[in-house]
Amino acid sequence: MTSKEELLRLDDEGTEAWNRHDVDGFLDTLADDFEWTDDDEPAPVRTREDARRMMQAWLTAFPDMHIDVVNRVVGDDAVAGELRFTGTNTGPLVMGGATIPPTGRKVDTSGTYFVKTAGGKVSEFHTHANTFGMMAQLGLVGAAG
Repeated sequence: MTSKEELLRLDDEGTEAWNRHDVDGFLDTLADDFEWTDDDEPAPVRTREDARRMMQAWLTAFPDMHIDVVNRVVGDDAVAGELRFTGTNTGPLVMGGATIPPTGRKVDTSGTYFVKTAGGKVSEFHTHANTFGMMAQLGLVGAAG
């Protein structure tokens, strides 16, 4: 069992790595046998190479991206959070096997994530982006309403 302080430190470490655009720093938070499940990917990510590719794709699409954790729940070995994601789409967006040309538009959207830990590292990482909201802000789909 990991203490709540250790869980918060690990969660903060992962978020800070994203905000520094430090791919290796983020990868260092992952256990050797991690699984990253993302709603926009066809299959879970289980290798560091694929995790690097996924993170780098987001950093390429949104070079000024920033993540703020706005709400968080901490359990015995898990953290769930709500986040705010901001950035400007100045690079190609690779998601779910498709490549979308840059729009030059800014996004300010939300998402949620779930982290389960083992041995002080992230063993499971589930990410749930507000993809439709982001695509609407990028002008790629019509706004709901």
